[in-house]
Amino acid sequence: MTTEQTFVPASEAALPVPTVIVVADRAFSDRQSLVDQFDSAVLHFCDLSDPATLSAATSGASGVVVTLQPLRAAHIEALAPSVRVIGRAGVGLDTIDLDAARAAGITVVNQPTYGTKEVASHAVALLLTLQRRICSLDTFVREGWSGSPVLAPMKAVDELVVGLVGSGHIGSATAEMLSGLVGQILAFDPANPPLPAGVEAVGELRDVLARSDVVSLHLPLTQETAGMVNEAFLDAMRPGALLVNVSRGGLVDEVALTAALDSGHLGGAALDVFATEPLSSTSPLLNAKNTVFSPHCASYSDRSSWRLAHWALSDTIAWAQSSNIKYGNIVVRGDR
Repeated sequence: MTTEQTFVPASEAALPVPTVIVVADRAFSDRQSLVDQFDSAVLHFCDLSDPATLSAATSGASGVVVTLQPLRAAHIEALAPSVRVIGRAGVGLDTIDLDAARAAGITVVNQPTYGTKEVASHAVALLLTLQRRICSLDTFVREGWSGSPVLAPMKAVDELVVGLVGSGHIGSATAEMLSGLVGQILAFDPANPPLPAGVEAVGELRDVLARSDVVSLHLPLTQETAGMVNEAFLDAMRPGALLVNVSRGGLVDEVALTAALDSGHLGGAALDVFATEPLSSTSPLLNAKNTVFSPHCASYSDRSSWRLAHWALSDTIAWAQSSNIKYGNIVVRGDR
């Protein structure tokens, strides 16, 4: 007895199922370039804002990549069962419901080091711009250079005491850049990470606030840190001290900060981040004294922009295909 085998032409044989990654439509500007470079996967760019459309939008996809687009519990619960990984192109995780991802068995990967030096250098730039009154002096020149500019009080930079609240990757990089520039660097961080040489670890936050001419925030936004820069925090800072924030706007009670600035208790504030972005035209901060603002761009450079896209996509594809990553950090390890 013979058994006949059916011949299947190569053109009709089953082809490997491609890895599909859904990317939030506003995540990256160079879409076609990314599609061309990541030929090991199929990238679909689409709107991820409406949970009602997510099941269809992610059907058959192995991963999702977002920048600041929120993925709340409703979004994550609506993702197709095929989704194994969420790639956060960035550092902060306050826009992703990690508990919902954990409950769904979805891995979450972020990129905590893609723009470390950029954010640190932006913090230093804001500090110096504020402390040296660059913005008001620029306005003085443009408006006619009449009379005498307001300069005092202005400590010499090499006499400043700078207090870092948070000393992880970015806080430590900021300390390294400030070393040799300012007089003393203090750091408060309950996690007690290793510090660069010459930085003094301080065990109590109030001690850092009381001793510092400049307080620079380098913390994630969590339930514990949300609104921590409140009236009591600001009151504990030295009279005339400056506040710099390149972390998350939600750390700061903006009404309390405005009051501290207008009363003269604080000498100024330099902010790259705000509780609500874009900053509302009715925000009291816009009329507060001695402020310098930038639009949540501290992490940007040509290099970090490339890293942000390529590292996040590379890790998301790698996890979808082999459960490994190269560049980032596994925040939630799912079992899908």
